[in-house]
Amino acid sequence: MAQMKEMASATLIGDLIGSRRAHDRGALHDRFAGALAEVNERYAPTTALRITLGDEYQGTFATVGAALQVSLRLRLAMLPEIDLRHGIGWGPVRVLEEEPRVEDGPGWWVARDALTLVEAAEGRPSSRERRTAYLRADDAGGPEPAAIQALLVLMDSAVARLSARSVSVLRDLMSGASQREIAERLGISASAVSQRVRSDGLAALVSADEKMGLI
Repeated sequence: MAQMKEMASATLIGDLIGSRRAHDRGALHDRFAGALAEVNERYAPTTALRITLGDEYQGTFATVGAALQVSLRLRLAMLPEIDLRHGIGWGPVRVLEEEPRVEDGPGWWVARDALTLVEAAEGRPSSRERRTAYLRADDAGGPEPAAIQALLVLMDSAVARLSARSVSVLRDLMSGASQREIAERLGISASAVSQRVRSDGLAALVSADEKMGLI
């Protein structure tokens, strides 16, 4: 018999953009599966991120901040070859079955609505860099969407403008590497890394990511 457990959760639905055009879809799948496994281990979601159908994936988190941080890390793990879009929600989630895991509820409905917002924004010149949106269910409490949406618009725009080298540097910074360690890995001077961090606003992105974790 189906179970009906319910609790407020941060829900995440994402998909890969343009992955059908990938030259080696098998290699792409393996790379992305590895990225999912890494964030699952680090962030311990309440329901592990898993690929559900085609290029779509989903999972649940105890906080909106964790879902936001994971969405950014997954983007950085796949850029510049493949970009990702995410819808993040907050609201009640019902566990209908444990094995296999089946979930439903307003938390999932608003995450789907948020993903639809991103897809619609990509078709407009003024917002085509949009990759992440957040909504919450009615009467669910949780973080206020307006402030988070404003932050996401700015972060998505900043990430979209990064070169492949800057994405690599940002990924390392968010993993805790020092600028000197990054310089050694890339075979360039520490001053060159420092200049890139300043010119591309990478330190601000790292700081914003840290603050997102508190949401």
